[in-house]
Amino acid sequence: MRKYPIGLQDFGNIRNGGFLYIDKTQLIYNLIESGNYYFLSRPRRFGKSLLLSTIKEIFKGNKKLFEGLWIHDQWNWEQIHPVIHLRLSRIDYQQFGLYEALNMEMGVLAKELGLELEATHLKGRFEELIRKASANGRVVILIDEYDKPITDYLEDLEKVEENRSVFKSFYSVLKDADEYIRLLLITGVSRFTKVSIFSDLNNLNDITIHRNYATIAGITQQELETNFAEEITERQPLQPDLLSKLKFWYNGYAWHEDAERVYNPFSVLKYMDGRDFRNYWFQTGTPTWLVKHMKESGEFEIENIHIDEIALGNLNIEHFSTVPILFQTGYLTIKGYDADTELYELGYPNKEVEDSLNDALLSAYRDVYPASNSVAVTTDLGKALKNNNMPQLIKALDVILSTIPYDHWRAESESIFHIIVHLSFKRLGLDVRSEVHSATGRCDILVFTDQYIFAIELKLNGTAENALQQIFEKGYLRSYQLDVRKKIAIGINFSSEKRSVEELQVKEME
Repeated sequence: MRKYPIGLQDFGNIRNGGFLYIDKTQLIYNLIESGNYYFLSRPRRFGKSLLLSTIKEIFKGNKKLFEGLWIHDQWNWEQIHPVIHLRLSRIDYQQFGLYEALNMEMGVLAKELGLELEATHLKGRFEELIRKASANGRVVILIDEYDKPITDYLEDLEKVEENRSVFKSFYSVLKDADEYIRLLLITGVSRFTKVSIFSDLNNLNDITIHRNYATIAGITQQELETNFAEEITERQPLQPDLLSKLKFWYNGYAWHEDAERVYNPFSVLKYMDGRDFRNYWFQTGTPTWLVKHMKESGEFEIENIHIDEIALGNLNIEHFSTVPILFQTGYLTIKGYDADTELYELGYPNKEVEDSLNDALLSAYRDVYPASNSVAVTTDLGKALKNNNMPQLIKALDVILSTIPYDHWRAESESIFHIIVHLSFKRLGLDVRSEVHSATGRCDILVFTDQYIFAIELKLNGTAENALQQIFEKGYLRSYQLDVRKKIAIGINFSSEKRSVEELQVKEME
């Protein structure tokens, strides 16, 4: 029976334990032979820790672990370098504080290298560790999850500032340690501004968006079909569309506009282990702070976004911008690039991410948890719309609104209805567009199905007739006249007092 390294991040354990390993050593070789100072950002569960662990074993000269891999016959295994492998998730900064936790970890790392440190303050101990370790060869420094002591406290700016101050002093050691360092690789999820590694280390090469390293984490199509040939061959007779379905669910991530798209490795491994299509990655760490921030900002539609590279690569803690967070944490990915405007186009990578984030947002706006119940309350809505069944549509919308707890009811404007309706349709996988501009106005919601185009106008404590009239007076469906699908105008009036759909009027465009 095949052994999948689900949750395993140690290269030695994976190789010695007979677990599946997808060979990334040629890319790693190119990385460590092409430069000395790197930063790489990737979402959680994308193989950053395994990447660092693999590099560690290369520089420790553990040739036996690499038998059968590309690098085995390409590397000088007698060139051994001391490795300082700092894993921020391993230190107990929650209990001791970041300064003291790092201080203690310097002692642990020194002991691993057979060294003793005399300095008592953090900056001095880190400098001494690097200097003394280099007596046995230039040092390889691998820092994993550098940003975790910041991201864990994003709702506590005082703690963030405290930890950022500690980092500023700590990382400043690296600026003047060039003579001791063979390789420095820092990984994390986010690229925070005002953290000294980016301001002080001006020789740090950020390879987050880089054509040569876009597939260094994640699984390419060829890697999928080669490494999982046994599983695919076994499953395809029962599911002929298996490859296209795997791509639809778990592929789609890109870290350069010209690079091949990759699969989420954690989700692929979970699928191969259980052979069920589910939202695996999102369940490993629901971003409650991110969803809360989006709700507070009134954000819900995040497809077809355009942003420049500077904004995309930076994250300001004091002034959150949602798009960089969504990109860096893996909820948006690069869909294209316009060389003339120098703007990236971003969108959801795949079904898993889109469904999961829409679930979380719909639950947050409705103040109903857990997010998983979103599917149940929206299924009837989708059926009604696809079948042009207006009585069923009213009932379905009423069900969604009735599930909002009374204590959380906030209906002072029609925007809450607009957002909930949009997310409900979006969760069903429908083509939904909000605030669609035309020459004479702006339609609340347009929904496209195989047979119909629906223009939906929403009113709060008004009349459905006025809503319907607005669709025709403003010509919201006029630009779709040549489309063969039936065009349906729907005017809906919500009652804030009754918390329900009070009235609905429908008219087909002739």
